[in-house]
Amino acid sequence: DEMFFVDLPDRKTRKDLFCIHIAKRELDVMAFDCAGLADLAVDFSGAEIEQAVISALYSSNSRREKISYDHIAAEIKATKPLAVVKREDITSLRDWAAGRTVPA
Repeated sequence: DEMFFVDLPDRKTRKDLFCIHIAKRELDVMAFDCAGLADLAVDFSGAEIEQAVISALYSSNSRREKISYDHIAAEIKATKPLAVVKREDITSLRDWAAGRTVPA
């Protein structure tokens, strides 16, 4: 038996997650710069990425605007991800996992 450690998503995975969550809402993925969003969302978890898209939808709808990259970017900038808020805990977990677990 082995223990696996799943860290926060890397840039490519964040980009893919943005594309997935944008497409899931039946929006045109090609209208969004998913790579740019991924660059803004360093340290975001998958759930935080999804919430940024959802919050941007609510925000744009309340303004009667079509959702855009700028709406999602604003939500990212307004969010303090858990990896930042709980940085010490995340660092401690990573240190513990190093050498004890298999990276996933």
